[in-house]
Amino acid sequence: MASRKAGTRGKAAATKQAQRGSSNVFSMFEQAQIQEFKEAFSCIDQNRDGIICKSDLRETYSQLGKVSVPEEELDAMLQEGKGPINFTVFLSLFGEKLNGTDPEEAILSAFRMFDPSGKGVVNKDEFKQLLLTQADKFSQAEVEQMFALTPLDVAGDIDYKSLCYIITHGDEKEE
Repeated sequence: MASRKAGTRGKAAATKQAQRGSSNVFSMFEQAQIQEFKEAFSCIDQNRDGIICKSDLRETYSQLGKVSVPEEELDAMLQEGKGPINFTVFLSLFGEKLNGTDPEEAILSAFRMFDPSGKGVVNKDEFKQLLLTQADKFSQAEVEQMFALTPLDVAGDIDYKSLCYIITHGDEKEE
């Protein structure tokens, strides 16, 4: 009897720990971000069963115009969840991916060093040269990938405030 109680107590502790771990993931994001992730999860969960499976991923890719996704790629995505991918696991995965991103103010402060006039923009060509030649040098491909997602103003300069928002929130700020 005592051993059965100990086993039950161990299960209860593990359940509480799992609940605590899953509730912490919600504290990593603002409520608006959680809502955006929920919408994304709903779009991917094609069969509406609350779990993202291989057929959900395949259908999502198909809707985006990519019809021949290799099985290995889909399997690799699902393996990142280390089990069934429900919304909490989905949110945890994004938390892990975004963890380590500096706070928005720290990134803005770094960009301000390259913006002595305080206009909120950095010259694209000068910044590209810095990325290719200074400190942790970017490759040409990395620079091109970054600039593909970088918001530019009408003069072709980097709108670093919008870029910082994308880095920290994953999408352009809605006005």
